[in-house]
Amino acid sequence: MKYYAAQLGMLYKTPGGRRNMRAMFRFVGVLLALVLIYSTIFHYLMMREDQQYSWVTGFYWTLTVMSTLGFGDITFHSDIGRIFSIVVLLTGIVFLLILMPFTIIQFFYAPWIESQAAARTPRAFPNARGHVVMTHHDPVSEALIKKLDQCGHSYVLLVPDPEEAARLHDLGLKVVVGDFDDPETYERVGADRASLIATTHNDFVNTHVVFTVRAVAPDVPIAATADSEASVDVLEGAGATRVLQPGEQMGQALARCIVGGDAITHVVGRVDELLIAEANAARTPMVGKTLREAGLRDLGVTALGVWERGSFSPATAETVINENSIILLAGTRVQLDAYDEAFVIYNVSIEPIVILGGGRVGQAIARVLSARNVDWRIVELDPALVVDEARTIVGDAADLEVLKRAGIDRAPTVLITSRDDDLNLYLTIYCRTLRPNIQIISRASVERNVASMHRAGADFVMSYASMAATDLFNLLQRSNIVTIAEGLELFRLPTPARLGGRTLAESAVREQTGCSVVGVRTEDGLRVNPPADTRLETGGELILVGSSEASRRFMELFVEG
Repeated sequence: MKYYAAQLGMLYKTPGGRRNMRAMFRFVGVLLALVLIYSTIFHYLMMREDQQYSWVTGFYWTLTVMSTLGFGDITFHSDIGRIFSIVVLLTGIVFLLILMPFTIIQFFYAPWIESQAAARTPRAFPNARGHVVMTHHDPVSEALIKKLDQCGHSYVLLVPDPEEAARLHDLGLKVVVGDFDDPETYERVGADRASLIATTHNDFVNTHVVFTVRAVAPDVPIAATADSEASVDVLEGAGATRVLQPGEQMGQALARCIVGGDAITHVVGRVDELLIAEANAARTPMVGKTLREAGLRDLGVTALGVWERGSFSPATAETVINENSIILLAGTRVQLDAYDEAFVIYNVSIEPIVILGGGRVGQAIARVLSARNVDWRIVELDPALVVDEARTIVGDAADLEVLKRAGIDRAPTVLITSRDDDLNLYLTIYCRTLRPNIQIISRASVERNVASMHRAGADFVMSYASMAATDLFNLLQRSNIVTIAEGLELFRLPTPARLGGRTLAESAVREQTGCSVVGVRTEDGLRVNPPADTRLETGGELILVGSSEASRRFMELFVEG
């Protein structure tokens, strides 16, 4: 009883709770008035039938009929009495079986659930400093939270809905209930002491968030995403430190993976003068040879690994190059030019690249391909998105005739750029069925769908959420992590003390962690593709390529452990 009294008291203290209580009292008052009126009419009609009952019996009869129990021990004999009984019964059905449950759920149960959710979800992030404040729970924030957890960085996620906040809180996320357009919310989460505030809503909400936060935290970095090019200036005017355009970046990243037009190198990552590039091995003399036999070292470049239908294998001397292999190379501009001179004569295909989806990502891909003098065709269902009528096919990408008009039966590569992962998976399987040897590059909006896309037959998959989260993480760390492909990153860090004085061969970094050291910076400058006898110096810098898991193992083994 004390518990229920406390809950009622808590509900009554809120403005909505007091309003609901008043509404409930009015409902009960109307119900009691009906019982009194029906009991009075009951006595009047019974007297007409020469039957005498007490007032208690009158209330008893009214309640049993209204509740539809109807024991039948007290009945009318006249038609008017039976009609009255029907009216009382129908009133009871409406009030007791329909309106009363709805009223209790609407005015008490739902507010009680909300109050319970609010009670177990924090409304402040006290004494926080150097944390990340996120204003929207979406795939981008989920990917960023995963990165923050991996490096032990604190964060807080703002959620305006108490029930949703409680659900996320129960999942283990650090959540605070608060409206993202309320300055007091940012004061309660210590926005002025944060290391970064990230907002990933739509452009209009992001502008409101940035403008609100800037008044509370004038010196804290604020990062916002933008879908529209015009929104960049608006967000910067509102106070954003950095405006990200994930759609544009995704298009450029997917275009970098296209190697179907030639056999020369295409740069996919850069750290100072060190370049990471990809090159298609199809129709070149390297097919069927091992990396040792291919003699790439003679050209000055280093093979970091080989992509085979979306699966990356670190390079070894005995790695065999197949027709579908895409080689990941590291070198300077001069070294990559030497590779290109050797393989420029091997043209893989001059047919147009097919892009499925003419939205922001698809248009970004088309611009990159045009800059590379590579022809393309876009398949787009919405005529309003057509920019280049001569190279756009309006129609459904799932229609074989539409795909044939786009040149799917001759194209070396197809890029799938829809925002819908289900559709992208469908199109991946469809295109792989139509053309078993075509290169398929797909976009995934949600990180967990990357593996499914690969299983469906995609050669390369890049996650929109992962790419945006990496950019936000780079801004936080002021680092230079470059996403080469989904799950493969180029990163730099100071040479760990545990490696100081050891050669690359002695450190066995690749064997123990899976990371490849592609550059070593010392006082004498950057040494690209250092040989195995290169001695590492404490105070220098390493540039490595590896998966997220490989980089975690490197940190555990040489930095943290």
